[in-house]
Parts: sequence; C-alpha cells; structure tokens
Amino acid sequence: MPLIDGFRRVLVLCAHTDDEFGCAGTVVRLVEAGAEVRYLALSTCEASVPAGLPPDVLAHECRAATAALGIPEANVELGPFEVRYFPRDRQAILERLVQIARDYNPDLVLLPASSDTHQDHATTYQEGFRAFKHATLLGYELPQNLVTFHNSAFVALDERVLAQKLAALAHYASQGFRPYSAEAFVRGLATVRGVQCRAPYAEAFELIRLIIP
Repeated sequence: MPLIDGFRRVLVLCAHTDDEFGCAGTVVRLVEAGAEVRYLALSTCEASVPAGLPPDVLAHECRAATAALGIPEANVELGPFEVRYFPRDRQAILERLVQIARDYNPDLVLLPASSDTHQDHATTYQEGFRAFKHATLLGYELPQNLVTFHNSAFVALDERVLAQKLAALAHYASQGFRPYSAEAFVRGLATVRGVQCRAPYAEAFELIRLIIP
C-alpha cells in the first residue's frame, strides 16, 4: 500500500494564499486517496495585491484554486493576519494552530520548509512545528524563498495530476506576473524532481518529522 494512503486527516498550512504552489499535486493525490484535507492560509495578502485589483482578489482566487484541487469549501480557512507582519503576531498564530491541533488533530501537516527565508513563512514553520509536532510534517518547496533545501522526500506525480495542479494554480490570475507562477517553471521543477525519484514528475519536501503508527 502506498504510504500516501495511510494519512486520514491532512492540514495544508500556508502563510499566504497561493503558497500551495509547493504542494498542490500532493494535495490532489491525498484527496484521491480518501484523506480529509483542510486548508489554512493565515493571510489573504490584501496589502500586496497589485494596484487596480480589489483587495480581496486573492481570497476569491484561493477558493477557486482549492476547489479545483478537490478541497471542500467548508474545509478552507483564510486570514486574518497581515502579510509581512507574522513575527509580530506569532503568539496569536500559535494559539490558532494549537486550537486546530486540538479540534482536528491532523496526522499529516504540509507547511513551509524550515529554510524558507520569508519572514511570514519562517514564522508559519516555527509555530506550525510547535503546534503539530506529534504529526508527520513535510516542508514544501517554494524556490523563490530558498537558499538551501533538503529535498529528502518526494511525492510522485503523473501528467494527469500535474495538469490538475496547473489548472488550479491558473486561478491565481492576479499573480501571473510572478515568475514562479509560470506554467513552464512549475512543469520544469516537477520534471527535475521527477528525475530525482524516477517518476514522470514529482514534488519534493523536507522531511521534518515522520510518525509511523
């Protein structure tokens, strides 16, 4: 039985809407394996929305993207923290994560890698580790923020799953100017990671903690 079939309660923990760029294919596989998947983006990044767009555009795009990945709308939580100020709000963030740990008790948490240099992602990793240290923790790859990355775990993807990932990420029209949102970049990275694990495509993760029941 593939290891991915063993996870029943999954939390996709993001600092910002669109951080699931790093793990969207894995989310598709988890949903198809029958896991309950919940998604939390701590900020909808209203302060960094491009000029001329409505402040809540990322919230709407995120809901469309997560739906395309197969996550029920009721399992998606957004906000309320201010982008770029997570270090200031770390205690409130921790308290929200601890509450989720008590109420939901995920057995797998996908969260930013420990080496992510963005201050919001770093805080999300640190407080996520504190709140969910009794779960399996995989740190997803966001190359634009990484100097080093310990790609010590891989989830294989095929063309169908990669296409679903790309279709979901395409909902982030407001982020189309960012190089990491380009289809060629996403497909290229998936190809590199696939070569490293002898799969057509893959997503790579930092194995932070593995719990084997």
